[in-house]
Amino acid sequence: MFRNYFITAWRNLRKNKTFSILNILGLAIGLSCFLLIVLYVVDELSFDRFHEKADRIYRVHTDVRFGGSDLRLTVASDPMGATLKNDYPQVEAYTRIYNSNGPKLIKKGDQYITEEDVTHADSTFFDVFTFPAIAGNTKTALNEPNTVVITESAAQKYFGTTNALGKVIEAEHVPYKVTAVIKDMPHNSHFRFDFLFSMDNVEYQWGNFLSNNFQTYIVLKKGTDYKAFEKNFKQVIQKYLIPQAKQFMEINSMEEFEKAGNKLHYSLMPLTRIHLYSDRFPEFRPNGNIQYVYIFSAVALFVLMVACINFMNLSTARSANRAKEVGIRKVLGTERKALITQFLVESTVMVLIAMLIALVIAVLVLPFFNDVAAKDLSIRDLLNAPALSMLIPLPFVVGILAGMYPALFLSRFKPIVVLKGNSNSHFKKSSLRSALVVFQFVTSIVLVIGTIVVYSQLHYIQTKNLGFDKDQVLIIDGANALQQNVQAFKNEVLNLKGVSSGTYSAFLPVSSARNDVSIFKTPVIDVKSGLDMQRWTVDYDYIKTLGMQIVRGRNFSREFGSDSLSTIINETTAQLFGYDDPIGKKLYGFDDLNKPVAYEIIGVVKNFHFESLRQNIGPMCMMLGNSDYTASFKVHSGDIQKLVGSVEQIWRKMAPGMPFNYRFMDDAFDELYRSEQRVGKVAISFAILTIVIACLGLFGLVTYAAEQRVKEIGIRKVLGATIANIVNLLSRDLLKLVLIALVIASPVAWWAMHKWLEDFAYRIDINWWVFIAAGGTAILIALATVSVQAIKAARTNPVQNLRSE
Repeated sequence: MFRNYFITAWRNLRKNKTFSILNILGLAIGLSCFLLIVLYVVDELSFDRFHEKADRIYRVHTDVRFGGSDLRLTVASDPMGATLKNDYPQVEAYTRIYNSNGPKLIKKGDQYITEEDVTHADSTFFDVFTFPAIAGNTKTALNEPNTVVITESAAQKYFGTTNALGKVIEAEHVPYKVTAVIKDMPHNSHFRFDFLFSMDNVEYQWGNFLSNNFQTYIVLKKGTDYKAFEKNFKQVIQKYLIPQAKQFMEINSMEEFEKAGNKLHYSLMPLTRIHLYSDRFPEFRPNGNIQYVYIFSAVALFVLMVACINFMNLSTARSANRAKEVGIRKVLGTERKALITQFLVESTVMVLIAMLIALVIAVLVLPFFNDVAAKDLSIRDLLNAPALSMLIPLPFVVGILAGMYPALFLSRFKPIVVLKGNSNSHFKKSSLRSALVVFQFVTSIVLVIGTIVVYSQLHYIQTKNLGFDKDQVLIIDGANALQQNVQAFKNEVLNLKGVSSGTYSAFLPVSSARNDVSIFKTPVIDVKSGLDMQRWTVDYDYIKTLGMQIVRGRNFSREFGSDSLSTIINETTAQLFGYDDPIGKKLYGFDDLNKPVAYEIIGVVKNFHFESLRQNIGPMCMMLGNSDYTASFKVHSGDIQKLVGSVEQIWRKMAPGMPFNYRFMDDAFDELYRSEQRVGKVAISFAILTIVIACLGLFGLVTYAAEQRVKEIGIRKVLGATIANIVNLLSRDLLKLVLIALVIASPVAWWAMHKWLEDFAYRIDINWWVFIAAGGTAILIALATVSVQAIKAARTNPVQNLRSE
């Protein structure tokens, strides 16, 4: 029986090639989009779940509000992990990661290579995290100073073999012994390092509960409620932090601190939630966003539904052609159940073919999708057991869902009516079909509006006055490799034609490096006079090179020897401290040795965005000093590459064997919004595909309308109707559906994009023209689609249509 169904289905597909191609193509596009998005979503949800103790690992987070400035940190103090392990039996293990030193120069032969994926870790690192070893014992690998654990890729890169146990790596001129080699860390980890150096090599003032610089992870024993455990942090604060704070300020209790409007709060975040839910600073690498997972999951379902709707519309559009077939079968005794089965088999066969084509499309498009989504997905990810358990039944489920309505619709025809040639009475206007078309275009218009809003926000970010000039600023990282030639290098570069100024610094408005300190308004250090802010060490030319504006006072100057004890604050700092005229006022803080020091305010710099536009501009101050990690030069040249080549020649002469790493500030600024750019590209891709599929559905409906009204069209033409009249007749009702879709989609899209824009402190307003543009685009595309088939029907010879059988 089923063999006959398949044979009949195949014959119908071959007989109606145009219909089959359109239907299969629409399904294939929808299924390929669905597969790609499923790959993305599954990968996003898989982060950090490969660790054996993943469900019991938590990262300690710190929330600080001091003087009106809020900090939401992923780091804690250096004693926090050990304190929790010693004081609370619920803590099974802890480990810390220290990543504040940034990249390291590692020697290979006579050359040095800048390695970004490096960190210092506790000896307990492998008690918490699961990274299989290729060689060595990870349990003891980091117990001693000057030891390092490397990945297999690092071993191959530096030694040409994974058998690197006992070999020596020179990092920042310090030799480290390789004590273990581990497999490369999976891509779905919120951190990925190639080098894990011993924590014993970190130069730090240990035991300071008031300084937060360590990513701290704890493992709780089975059955421990982490939310209940968080209550212990109040005891930790009172027992350890308050006594240390008393050494620097007048404070008696946490209650006094909070009454002054301040806050200090510790919390735990489950390891498996970090990638999608953490929006804190600092992170090892850009995180994902659970909102985008929800959005893309919804898009995947909607695209698949649009493809299924397209199938239904195209199938019912052919109903007049199948009416007599159904009537004859029923006269010959075929039951309705058998007819339904026949049509469901046909739809399933088409979906199976579409699935094969979809897999081919997915394979071909996957490299582009990986590039846009910043992923490393492989089609092999669809061949594992969980994916196959979904992939195998998918075409059958889609086939039944997409084919059920056409099967029920076609199988209900009455044989006497259709064999008399009165089948048109069955093809009345269908509210369901109209609703399906509206749904298709609601989805399409929402995606189009979303795409326009995303790109408008990105354009706003690109063109907004940031308070500094990011254009044509050449950044050279790792300038400290110049050592004693630092000043000579700067002088020679400044002599090049096209270079107007240059500066050395450790902090740039486009980098993630930050230095949070507490600064006080009065020499009496108490909870009411302080402010948590950024403190950046800069040189005399920093403000000039980055095009910042001094609105009060003056810049640092070599003519004033006292400027080493001076500071320049931003407008936010002056506002929070309540200064109308801050010039000459004193600020009080602590130097690197925790000794109190007073700074005189000599200038106020106009507020500039030193963080993402998702945050408001916070307080910050600049101090004069030597920080030569990054060199920045303002350039004006028609041949940038030639200028960069000249700078590189000077570098090679003054820092032989050292890597020359450069970038431009506008590119570094764009990196802050790379995730939004990826979302925009993915959204516009799926918006276009959704519109294509929806237009195929419109094509099906206008075909259906033309078949239903073929004799009416013939009579109208005989009576003098023009092609334009016929096109208007067939397209009028369908275009009304698109207008209804626009009315429904507009508030939905406005709400969704309004929620998305709430993540930005500085954002656009959603203008009315966005909805007009999206609706106009949908209407024009729909009109073009409808007109093609309508014109074809209008140009048909009326004699042929009116001829009676």
